[in-house]
Amino acid sequence: MFDWLPAILGLIFASAIYFYFIQLDKQEEVVSELPPQDEVGALALRRRGLSYRLDRLGRRIFGNRVSIDERTSVQVRLNLAGNPGHLTPAAFEAIRYGLAALMVALALGFGLLIGQALVAAIAAIVAAALGYWLPMLLLNQLAAARRTAIERNLPDAVDLLTLAVEAGLSLDAGMADITGRFNNALGDEFGKVLREVRLGRPRMAALEDMGRRSGVAELHNLIQAITQSEQMGIGISRSLRIQATELRRVRRSMAQERAAQASLRMIFPMVGCIFPTIWIILLGPALLGIIKAWR
Repeated sequence: MFDWLPAILGLIFASAIYFYFIQLDKQEEVVSELPPQDEVGALALRRRGLSYRLDRLGRRIFGNRVSIDERTSVQVRLNLAGNPGHLTPAAFEAIRYGLAALMVALALGFGLLIGQALVAAIAAIVAAALGYWLPMLLLNQLAAARRTAIERNLPDAVDLLTLAVEAGLSLDAGMADITGRFNNALGDEFGKVLREVRLGRPRMAALEDMGRRSGVAELHNLIQAITQSEQMGIGISRSLRIQATELRRVRRSMAQERAAQASLRMIFPMVGCIFPTIWIILLGPALLGIIKAWR
C-alpha cells in the first residue's frame, strides 16, 4: 500500500528549497539598487556577489538568533581557512541550512521511490545531520591544510626575507618578493598585508592581524619579533636572522621526531598485512601435510 507520508514531507522540503533559491534571486535586485561605488569597491562587490547574496539571505532568515559567540567562532574558522569565497558567518550558516534541506529532500525522495516511510524518516534525519555538519568539516579540513602549508613554507620564506633585508631592501620589498615567489597560502597572506598597507593601514597592525589570522604560532612569533624590533629601534635583519635559525631548528627537530616515530607506525601495517602473509607461506605446506596425514 502506498504511503503518503514521504510524499507530504518531500513536498514540504522541496517547497522550502524552492523558496530558498527564490530568495537568492531576489537578492540580485538588492545588489543592483546599491549606491554607486568606486572601481575597487565595485570590483570587490562583483567578485563576492554570491557570498553577498548568501549573507543577506542568512541575515534575513536567522537575524539575531545566532549568538555572538557562534558568529565569532565561525568567523575565526573562516579566517583560518583563508576566507574561501569571501564568506561571512551568516552566508556560511545559510549554506549549512540550505545543504541540510537539500539532502533531506533527496532522502525523502528516495524513501518516496521505495515506498518505505520508516526508511525515509531515518534517511532524512541522517541526511539533515550530514548536510549540516559537512560544510563545517570541510572548513576545518581547509583550515588544517592551510596551516600546514604555512608551517611548511615559513622557514624558506623567512630565509628569503632575511636575505632581502640584509641586501638593503625594505621590509615591504622583501614581502613583495615572497608574494611573487610563493604561490601558496603564505604568499597570499603577505600579499594581503601589502594590499592593506597600500590602502593606508599601518604596517605593524596589518602584520599582527596576519599573525592572528593564520593560526600558526611560528608566524605569530615572527611578527612579534619584527614589532619589537621596530619599537625598540633594533635592526630588523638581526631579528629575522635569529627567527630564521630558530625556524630551521624547529623544522629539524620535527623531522627527527617523525623519523623516530616511523618505526612505531610501521608495526601496525606489518602485523596486519605482512606477518599474515609470511605465516601463510611458512605454515601453509605444513598444515596441508597435517591435513593429508589425518585423512
